[in-house]
Amino acid sequence: RELPDALGVCGATLLLWNRKLDSFEALTGVETQIQPFRPGAAPVPAPEAGFLLSGGEIHETHEGGEGVLVPMLARSGLVGMLVLGPRKPSRRPRFTRRKAPLSGGEARMVSALAARSALVLENHLYLRELVATERVAALGTMAGMLAHDFRTPMTVIRGYAELIRDEATSDATRERAQTIVGMVDRLDRMTRETMDFARAGGQLTRRPVDVARLTREILESLEPELPGLTVLWRSSVPAETAAALDTDKLRRAVFNIAANARDAMKGKGRLHAEAVVEEGTTAAAPPLLVLTLADEGPGVPPAIRDTVFDPFVTEGKKGGTGLGLAVTRRFVEDQGGTVELLPRAPGDALGASFRIRVPLPPP
Repeated sequence: RELPDALGVCGATLLLWNRKLDSFEALTGVETQIQPFRPGAAPVPAPEAGFLLSGGEIHETHEGGEGVLVPMLARSGLVGMLVLGPRKPSRRPRFTRRKAPLSGGEARMVSALAARSALVLENHLYLRELVATERVAALGTMAGMLAHDFRTPMTVIRGYAELIRDEATSDATRERAQTIVGMVDRLDRMTRETMDFARAGGQLTRRPVDVARLTREILESLEPELPGLTVLWRSSVPAETAAALDTDKLRRAVFNIAANARDAMKGKGRLHAEAVVEEGTTAAAPPLLVLTLADEGPGVPPAIRDTVFDPFVTEGKKGGTGLGLAVTRRFVEDQGGTVELLPRAPGDALGASFRIRVPLPPP
């Protein structure tokens, strides 16, 4: 935010390289959070660069733009780019010859700043990955122990509860027995979510599928699997669209969002779902399956909108682990896709809206 004023240029945009998704994320001076690039979304308001800053020197690249592109290089390579706008207008007479927006001293200062910032970013990424790896490893060990130790007693409890429910002579007894069954199922789901998050990331089992049929099966299965949820869906996926996908992970990603929607609507409500196919971001990129899921609940609280996909983030749900959306993001990103929480317009009747984009590589 302060760099444009210090240099006397019109704006600055920071582009950060996401190594996991092979894409850039943007931060401008007027924003407070990083915005990922999205296919089909509005372009990032970055100045058009006609100069390149390299080794402390300004090099003209083309005559169309007046901004400066500053690569941010660290030990591991490119971590981002800084795009500076053109020099702010002055009252001094304009020269006929085109001038670089930075002086020699400013160019050397910005170059040093970019190099140091790149090292800071790289160290931050390494530390975050190290902490996350250690945390996930410990979580996986704990989840494995819990699953092993809990499986037998939970199976026994559930079995006796079902027996009591089926043989009960009063409605009250049947209701209480069914409550026990539901609580055991919740414990089982929480354990599976924890193990999925800790162990399943990065492993893919792709197989050739008919995308239109798979999409229909996934959306039609939500109501039977989640009683109380009414799914209003439509799909415009072309017939006989073939791709190689990890179907189990895609199913789980959609199911987790739908389960969260049902919980947000207090166990009963409507979920709006739409499936389409979009063109790839480049001519060589595969097309994308786009699934949009929106409930009619209260929406995601503002306090957790920026961290809703982080592990153990939850609010307003009883008995949740805060791992459902974290698992969803991991499953989607494992297939090279993205999942995002869409902004909610004032007065919108819909609550939380999520959009999943998954590439459709040929089988």
